[in-house]
Amino acid sequence: MSAAAAPTFFYDFNSPYAYLAAHRVDRLLGPEVRWQPIAFAFLLRAKDRTPWSLTDARPAGMRECQERAARYGLPEVTWPPGWPVESYTLSSLRAALVAEERGRLREFSLAAFAENFVHGTGIREATALERAAEVAGLDPAAIRHGIERPEIKERLREATDGALAAGVIGVPTVLADGEPFWGDDRLEAAAQRLAA
Repeated sequence: MSAAAAPTFFYDFNSPYAYLAAHRVDRLLGPEVRWQPIAFAFLLRAKDRTPWSLTDARPAGMRECQERAARYGLPEVTWPPGWPVESYTLSSLRAALVAEERGRLREFSLAAFAENFVHGTGIREATALERAAEVAGLDPAAIRHGIERPEIKERLREATDGALAAGVIGVPTVLADGEPFWGDDRLEAAAQRLAA
């Protein structure tokens, strides 16, 4: 598969469905999948959408995430304090872009997801991002300083705008052959599209 045709996995660390998808996307779609963190809150605002976690569907959605984690053989989901509003931060997404510069995007992303939904500590605090950096084999100080760089903030904005332009309306979404497949439960459909 050429780099131009490589599928893209769009995610935000505050999404439990993105956490679930992150553990399956490479296996289902292949290692050439490009991982792309985006700012889900800005996506919601642009689309004038309210996430399920802020509606009456919240209890059922949380149960579904827990059931899927068990089915996928993942640790039990532990919800961070105040999730989703009080656990949201752009710093973790910027940190992921700093990790990408150092060739450790997947490693950092999986560690950040674990901080949020396995350990349940959330990732708003600098110490949580530093722990994720250490697990990913990165210098925590480089992450701490990197997230304040103007070009990192701009890259996150551009990535989010690019996702919107590509038709992404939620996370996780895989863009396969130009078609967005939204949801952890759509990864198989994305894989079929690429196989076809």
